[in-house]
Amino acid sequence: MPTSTRVAEAAPPRRRRFWSFVVVLVILAALAGLAWYLTHRPAPDGGGQGRPGAAGPGGSAGARGTPPSTVGVATARHADIPIYIDALGTVTSPATVAVAPQVSGVITEVLYKEGELVHKGQVLATIDPHPFEIALDQATGARTRDDAQLDAARVQLERYQKLLAQDSIARQTVDTQAALVKQLIGTVALDRANEASARLNLQWSKIVAPVDGRVGLRTIDPGNYIAAGNATGVATITRISPIDVEFAVPQERIPEIRSRVGSGAALPVTAWDSTRSRELESGSFLTLDNQIDTQTGTIKAKARFDNRDGALYPNQFVNVRMLLRTVDGAVVVPVTALRHGPGGDFVYVVNSDHTVKLTDVTAGVAGVADVVITKGLALGEVVVTEGGDRLKDGATIRTAPAK
Repeated sequence: MPTSTRVAEAAPPRRRRFWSFVVVLVILAALAGLAWYLTHRPAPDGGGQGRPGAAGPGGSAGARGTPPSTVGVATARHADIPIYIDALGTVTSPATVAVAPQVSGVITEVLYKEGELVHKGQVLATIDPHPFEIALDQATGARTRDDAQLDAARVQLERYQKLLAQDSIARQTVDTQAALVKQLIGTVALDRANEASARLNLQWSKIVAPVDGRVGLRTIDPGNYIAAGNATGVATITRISPIDVEFAVPQERIPEIRSRVGSGAALPVTAWDSTRSRELESGSFLTLDNQIDTQTGTIKAKARFDNRDGALYPNQFVNVRMLLRTVDGAVVVPVTALRHGPGGDFVYVVNSDHTVKLTDVTAGVAGVADVVITKGLALGEVVVTEGGDRLKDGATIRTAPAK
């Protein structure tokens, strides 16, 4: 084939490759331009930076060309704010007594029912009294015998003293008789003590409740021998009315609690169930412990409850709420109105033209639903409570309809 013919046939493929390369370059340039635009386009808020709520040019919610945000509002008002201390507490009994016998013997009767309420002095069980009755009879007999001997010795001493006055008897005889009288006086005193001891042992054969309270499960049955001072005893009594609750208080609260108690103020305390949905009993603060727990930085406190209905049970876990004090007549707003930024606390105040103003405030103590504003907000001003996350300073808003 001639050379000119081969050159003519090779030219078109070269042109096609050239134009394909040009097309690829154009596509790559377009993609690079799009990427540059996406990474360098202006921010929606106009590039404004700073504390939350700072408005950029045309970037605030509710600005020209954008619909106003719907928010919830509330009016700053006067209110009394209670200051509470909340803690987890444990119900404890003022007195838990294991009733042990003071004499040994065989149990003849158990006179209580498990779980019943008993009163101080009530007989719970009896020990066979016969050995103690016999011992009392012996002590009484010995005391009667020695009383008679003492009377006879005294009569004899009086006779000897008369004879001595007549110089009809030796003084040694009188002195001996006088010593005998003193000896018998001591013997009678010992007999009386033995008699009282025997009578006391007989009395102790009836085991009685030393305190009011609820008796536990039976620990012994009739027919069993029990020794004096037995650790298990015949019953365990737990006092349940009144009853105490122990809970922990932060050490920072100690000065205020002591100041309130020192001024004679009663600190009301309520006990709630584990879900905080039901109040079990109301009482009052009783005392603080004498040392702080170094591991937790808290101190134990105790409150006392009448517990007449038995709602509190020993070793029960309860939620405790103690009213420490009440802030009277404070300017308050809902807790949801208070916002936090790098510059501190602030609220959005609603202006008369339906715009909002970012206002710096100083927050005080907070209650369950309201917070005290000590500075920066006047009584009657309207603040945003819901929807504030979408707002900027100067934004236009509309209020949500009341539910």
